[in-house]
Order: sequence, then structure tokens, then C-alpha cells
Amino acid sequence: MSPRPNRPHRQSRGGHQSVWLFGRHAVLAALANPDRRIERLFATREMAERHAAEIGKTDKAIVSREDLNQRLPTGAVHQGIAALVAPLEEPGLEDVLARCGDNALVLVLDQVSDPHNVGAILRSAAAFGAAGVIVTNRHTPSDTGTLAKAASGALEVVPLVRAVNLARTLDLLKEAGFWTYGLAESGDARLGDLDLKGRTCIVLGAEGEGLRRLTAEKCDRLVTIPTSDALSALNVSNAAAVAAYEWARQRPR
Repeated sequence: MSPRPNRPHRQSRGGHQSVWLFGRHAVLAALANPDRRIERLFATREMAERHAAEIGKTDKAIVSREDLNQRLPTGAVHQGIAALVAPLEEPGLEDVLARCGDNALVLVLDQVSDPHNVGAILRSAAAFGAAGVIVTNRHTPSDTGTLAKAASGALEVVPLVRAVNLARTLDLLKEAGFWTYGLAESGDARLGDLDLKGRTCIVLGAEGEGLRRLTAEKCDRLVTIPTSDALSALNVSNAAAVAAYEWARQRPR
């Protein structure tokens, strides 16, 4: 299967409203990203002094932890630093494909709705060298706040593409030379037994429900990650980490 040129629609983020990022890794990664516009930076004196090199000449306000608590969403674990930023330009599938060589990994999430899970999956994608993460446009959390903190900076380096039509997106990936593997308990092969060299797409379903029927039908093959009888299924972010590691393990050096 050879790559074919395609021009999928680039989606809009739906406005330019500023968003909050909080937590040390998320904010410092945003500061290091030349494509991210920082509008206001808030830090405790301790955090500002500890990360003076990373903050550099960025305008900042020195505030107390209590002040940050009042500015941010209830329960935000900010670690003494937060930034009000402009949203990144929405990436499209073509941005992901531009990062892909002969051996590439793309993770696709079918209505995974927990921001902690999506953030953790982005972090695994960055750690193991995935070219991008694709999510559904609906039933997926916004890429701010809790998701960005869970991603621990990965949101700034891994394209997060929102697909309006996931089935069509999987077709486009196939046209671009990807083999698509859906993770499901009903899979007929073990992930570790597959040859994952080349262009690989791992598709993961929502927490609890798993892959939707049409999504599963679009996959070239359904596969499993074997677990012990004590626990029949992994959390979706853990499954994504295992799958990304297996792909990285097989990747030619």
C-alpha cells in the first residue's frame, strides 16, 4: 500500500478565546514552544526564581498560591505557576503525515473523554516518538487545563488532531500506507505477535465502551494486549503506552 496525496479539511478550534495552562511541565513547555503565544504568566516567587532561565524575559506577575487558586478552575494543581495563552493553531491530518517517514506511529482515540487519559496518551506518544494523536471532534475534552497538565508538556510537541469523521480519517491513513490495528478484547491476535514495522496506526476505544462498531470495522485487524486473569482489561492510557512501547521496540534503529 503506497502513500497517496490527500488534503483533509483543516478544522478550526472554534474561536481564539484565551485558555489557562497550569503546572510546571505544561507551562514551561509552552514557554519553550515558539508557536505558543503567552498572554500572561503568573508564578510564585519560588517558582519564578527556580525557573528563571526558562522564563527568561517573559513578562510575569509574582503572585501567591492563594491568588492562583482563585484565578484557576477549582481543584487545579498548579504547582505555583500558570499561564494564560492563546490556543495553538488546529493541526490537520496533513501535519501528522508530514512528520511520518517509512516507519511511523499514529494513535487514534475513539471518543476517549477523560482529560487525564488523553493527556497521559499524549505523553506516551511523545515519549515513544509517535507522529501524532487523532481524537474525535465530539466527546473529547478540550486541550487545555487538566489535559495539558496530564500531558506534561507533550501537548506542545505532539500534534493533536480532531477528526469530524473518524471513519473517513482511518480511510485516509490507509491511503497513506498505514496498517490500522484496533485494540479490543475480541481481537484475534496478540499485539506483540504482530510485525509493527512500517506505518502503524493503533486505534483505542473509549473508557468502558471500547471501539464503536464502525470504527472496529474500519480497522485492518483487531488485536489484544494479553493480561492476567486477575484483570481482564487495561486502562486506555496504559494500553496506549504498552502499544506505543511495542511499536518503538520493533522500530528499526
